[in-house]
Amino acid sequence: MNYKLLLKEIKIFVFDVDGVLTNGEVLILPNKEPVRSFNSKDGYALQLAIKKGYKVAIITGGHSDAVKERLTSLGIKDIWLGASNKIEAFEELTYMYNLEPKEIAYMGDDIPDYEVLMKVGLASCPNDACPEIREICNYISPLNGGKGCVRDLIEQTLKVQGNWMKKEDGIW
Repeated sequence: MNYKLLLKEIKIFVFDVDGVLTNGEVLILPNKEPVRSFNSKDGYALQLAIKKGYKVAIITGGHSDAVKERLTSLGIKDIWLGASNKIEAFEELTYMYNLEPKEIAYMGDDIPDYEVLMKVGLASCPNDACPEIREICNYISPLNGGKGCVRDLIEQTLKVQGNWMKKEDGIW
């Protein structure tokens, strides 16, 4: 099935952090604080999706307060940090909002995302995801993690649903 047909049903975007919203590198400062780099175009698309009425959630195994602060500054409210078992967080999310699989787009890049990717309507990954994840995804972004793959997925979905650059948004 053409993945663009699946985009028509999407109501919520769920993302991993490391390797999806970031390039997967974690720098450690002398004070032992981990530092990650986020793409501003991904940030724009995330906050726009929220303004357009889509839900956005994060499920990550990481624990960083700085990451949580960045995500909340974009308007994301549903954030699971330290999710060692992502499927539990995912099931909690689907229960909270009474979601059907066809309404959910999930983007992950590595083995901890596998089980969730198998349960959603649109399984997606960055171009540099591991082979096992690429193999099961409906859509593989041409962009790598941390390099705009999140924007790519959100923009395509909003365009298919007629919600990208609408005149009433004042973006002409």
